[in-house]
Amino acid sequence: MESKFHFAINPQSNLLKFQQLMDSVNEAISRNLLQVGDTLPSVNQLCKESSLSRDTVFKAYAELKNRGVIESVPNRGYFVAKAVTKVFLFLDTFKAYKEVLYGAFLDNLPETIAIDLHFHHYNIDDFEKIIKESLGKYTKYIIMNFDHERVPEITRQIPASKLLVIDWNVHELEGASSISQDFGQSLYDSLETGIDLIRKYKRFVYLYPSFTYHPKESIQYFEKFCSDYKLNHKTLFDFKKFDLQKGELYLLVSDRTLAKFLDQCEQKSLILGQDVGVISYNETPMKKYVKEGITVISTDFEMMGKKIAEFVITKEKTNVVIPSKLTIRKSL
Repeated sequence: MESKFHFAINPQSNLLKFQQLMDSVNEAISRNLLQVGDTLPSVNQLCKESSLSRDTVFKAYAELKNRGVIESVPNRGYFVAKAVTKVFLFLDTFKAYKEVLYGAFLDNLPETIAIDLHFHHYNIDDFEKIIKESLGKYTKYIIMNFDHERVPEITRQIPASKLLVIDWNVHELEGASSISQDFGQSLYDSLETGIDLIRKYKRFVYLYPSFTYHPKESIQYFEKFCSDYKLNHKTLFDFKKFDLQKGELYLLVSDRTLAKFLDQCEQKSLILGQDVGVISYNETPMKKYVKEGITVISTDFEMMGKKIAEFVITKEKTNVVIPSKLTIRKSL
């Protein structure tokens, strides 16, 4: 029986040949080019057609068997054993809190679901190029988008039923799913739970440096919170003018600014949680240990990862906002 599957090495790829072969099999199953029960090329056939070594083919097939994707029958060859879902995951950057999200996502997926991970780094040209190259290759598209006017026209090329927008639902697309956090009212509500500690400080400073992509609506809600509670406050945009002062509390959206803050604490011999305070955006595994604990405002990235996995597995439309909360530690 002739196989429906044909494979050719991509010499421009950075992937090892056995991984390319595995990915090609998974992609063919994901796109229904191969279905359960279909035959795969024999080892000898693949070696001849694709100039692969027997060891390479055996390694790829062995790993696919180990994952339950294919099976072998003596004297008959290799067959597709399970349907495979191939998922396109498009993140902005890879930071510590996104590692939590990614880990929870993977931990809640069966092995028959293959993930292709890409990053756009807020570059609209890369965003467009990578999405265009991905079209038609995946059963689900999970995209962490960003605030750029061209993002909707690009993502609209993906069928809405296959698309999940995560983290920041800045461009709502009709019919698409979303699992996001709220950067406005949720910030206000989180700060409200710590108002008694916030009042300890002479001034509340929001450091919003020019290099951040954090949603600007957070500035509006920070200033509204401070006005409502009659707090002396300031929003500082110029990172170069950041000069830590005794009696001030800082809201920081970047771990880069947190490092600068802690450096200045050391240089000026200021005691964290007494002389100065800090609230950092986004929980990471280390913040609970740094300086006996950094207070954070954060959504639950582990829950977000689990919800993303549920979307992939159940294939049901979803629109969920995961709230943020204030976790109080010694830095406040």
